[in-house]
Amino acid sequence: MATDSRRLLEEAEKILHRAVVELLGYGEDVYEALRHPERVIQVKIPVRMDDGTVKVFIGWRSQHNSALGPYKGGIRYHPETTKEEVIALSMMMTWKNALAGLPYGGGKGGIRVDPHKLSARELEQLSRGYIRMIYKYIGPDHDIPAPDVYTNPQIMAWMMDEYYRVTGQHHFGVITGKPKILGGLETRVIATGFGTAVAAREVAKKVWGSVEGKRVAVQGYGNAGYYAAKFLHEMGAIIVAVSDSKGGIYSSKGLNPDEVKEVKSKTGSVINYEKAERKITNEELLELDVDILVPAAIENVITEENASRIKAKIIAEAANGPTTAEADKILAQRGIIVIPDILANAGGVIMSHIEWVNNRMGGWITEEEAKRALENKMVHNTLAVWDFWHKEFDTQKHPMRDAAYALAVKRVIEAMKLRGLL
Repeated sequence: MATDSRRLLEEAEKILHRAVVELLGYGEDVYEALRHPERVIQVKIPVRMDDGTVKVFIGWRSQHNSALGPYKGGIRYHPETTKEEVIALSMMMTWKNALAGLPYGGGKGGIRVDPHKLSARELEQLSRGYIRMIYKYIGPDHDIPAPDVYTNPQIMAWMMDEYYRVTGQHHFGVITGKPKILGGLETRVIATGFGTAVAAREVAKKVWGSVEGKRVAVQGYGNAGYYAAKFLHEMGAIIVAVSDSKGGIYSSKGLNPDEVKEVKSKTGSVINYEKAERKITNEELLELDVDILVPAAIENVITEENASRIKAKIIAEAANGPTTAEADKILAQRGIIVIPDILANAGGVIMSHIEWVNNRMGGWITEEEAKRALENKMVHNTLAVWDFWHKEFDTQKHPMRDAAYALAVKRVIEAMKLRGLL
């Protein structure tokens, strides 16, 4: 995993270098100023286990860039988390927040732990211990954590409470992704998938005039995939195929996303949905003759090897990094539009911002208002990237991802210049 983490950081640095030097035309000095995090905190967290022994866990918080505002990014619990991974992800959050037009910089946290091997009490002690070690470096005006891999609203509640215990300050906005009763928003559950659906709808309008009647295939039927399918279905698209880790299903007449979700919940997989015409593999799903493809599972599923066989006109990346750099070039040359992850799956962090604002206002936003605000933001951001892409780039040579990263990095550079940091 250390090698993979190093590769992830190198890839993040490579993306930044391309945006700064090749796309925007700045020098190596600007790249170096953006490359390094402003602060990386490493902590050790001793936890007394249920058997009476004390186990020490290592955690990190990387605060990459604050030119646009407080650091913002999740905290992950994973047995193979490393410092390099956390740094890379904090860098990616800087660009995602900048592109989304949020008043945030980029941050990320992680603890090297397998949370499935901890009891609820041990998990609580770990979560509280982490906050005790970093509380001086976080806060609603400084760094606002949120859930990430294997963390959830309950863990955020413990963390928020621990922040109150050590500071004496009731700042609900210090953490987002909290339970509703503690200032969270239920709309956050749908945010990533809904945001992806909105981005796909807006690009579909540019390509065809409407998303209605367009055939959609969704790879990955977890939270993001299910809600992307559900809302595209409600927008008038036809969901012809979905899949999970065990395989996929296809129906030319269309699938009902809610019925499929119910079967998956009861049986463990979408492949047990009996109304489907046939079962397919995940690999087959990617190459189906559809209009819109939504990769919502894992990274690197669209590669140099299969990019020439992709038939979808639009690919909306609900997952992080589902398309490799080599595949991106091939798809652009073939006229296939990839709505990059940095844009398509930003619904989660946008909803975090809405929750943060609501906390600071004292809880005035309704769930319906939150959803409407998320939709408006996703529409605005998608159209902004689309216009920048068509105005500044040769769309046959440069994928939409180039425009997204260039726009995001450009905003951070402008903020740093105005602050006198460049």
